[in-house]
Amino acid sequence: MAEVKIKLFANLRERAGAAELILSGHRVIDVLELLVEKYPDLEELIFEKEKKPPELCGYVNVLVNGDNVRHLDCLDTVLSDADELAILPPVSGG
Repeated sequence: MAEVKIKLFANLRERAGAAELILSGHRVIDVLELLVEKYPDLEELIFEKEKKPPELCGYVNVLVNGDNVRHLDCLDTVLSDADELAILPPVSGG
């Protein structure tokens, strides 16, 4: 299993009470499931409700080392040690 740095932004960071943490997993889905297990309030911000298998919310972006997982193998993207997983919710403003 890979040990990866998770970076949370905006309301994800606020709900978790942390901007960064380290979690382990083989694939993106493994790490995200551990994240929502640790911080259940994040589940509704990351995953579509009641979808099996889990699907990312259409508005959230998950990046592995700066690459959007939607352009890789999505939730099945394999992780390596020292990868950085950034989770970005939509942000608006003016």
